[in-house]
Amino acid sequence: MERFRRFIQFTAAFVANCRLWITPSSPIYTGPLKFICFPGLNCYSCPAAITSCPLGALQNVFASLKMNLQLGRPDFGLYVIGSIGMIGAFMGRMPCAWFCPFGLFQDMVFKLVKVPKLAFWRPLSHLRYLFLFLFVIILPIFVTDAAGFGQTWFCKFICPAGTMEAGLPLIALDPGLRSIIGTLFFSKLTLLFLFIAWSSINSRPFCRAICPLGLILGFFNKVSWLRLKFNNNICVDCKACELICPTGVSFADGRDDINSTKCIRCMRCFNFCPGGAITVEFSKTRRQLKDEDCTCHTK
Repeated sequence: MERFRRFIQFTAAFVANCRLWITPSSPIYTGPLKFICFPGLNCYSCPAAITSCPLGALQNVFASLKMNLQLGRPDFGLYVIGSIGMIGAFMGRMPCAWFCPFGLFQDMVFKLVKVPKLAFWRPLSHLRYLFLFLFVIILPIFVTDAAGFGQTWFCKFICPAGTMEAGLPLIALDPGLRSIIGTLFFSKLTLLFLFIAWSSINSRPFCRAICPLGLILGFFNKVSWLRLKFNNNICVDCKACELICPTGVSFADGRDDINSTKCIRCMRCFNFCPGGAITVEFSKTRRQLKDEDCTCHTK
């Protein structure tokens, strides 16, 4: 299954960035496909991208909310919120492990860079809430210009995926941009290098400590149609699930729930569990539950 997941990751990265007709005069694709939110962190401004990043789209909704309300045209971004909600309701945080290009990049760095690996400091996972609520919601809504328009704070000041996928390629394509490179670009470039170094010693540190999109999708893990189930009665306590988990979910010892917000549904624990204590389940529809209830009453 791990090879199959890797194949899906590379395929998804190519599909999301399959624009091969890039020209300096038209560096960013703005066609009809850009209205589609890709189920993963993939920058809108990447020259090869044909879809939108749901996190960037969500920030744009919040950044323009005050201005739209002042103009009497409320726009609450129902399409963007609905897109994220549909993905989360169907599979929870599974796109992080199977579709996200930046997740694939972190996997490759961790695997290919031969340096000593360190344990991830678990309290850092709480930083995700800060980045989601402060940089994605609060600052874009409340820190605005005279016209009432805010900024996409996470994209502009933090996101290393945007620097790698959009910032560096655009500078390479457009010589005019090189003359206006300033402190902001170099600070984001430094952040990118730090995340690359961090990814070499910890598995998926951006996903575990920073990513707001992963946290949003993780909120759906316990209620999504696809879920994992852990049977403690047949667990052989080998700790294999904890050792191979890329995000450090520790459910065998009770520290985490198997469907916690940290689980990216990579299915490695399901695949490697020697005792078969982990299974994949699919939520029953309301009609199925009603039919079963009727059958029970009939009996």
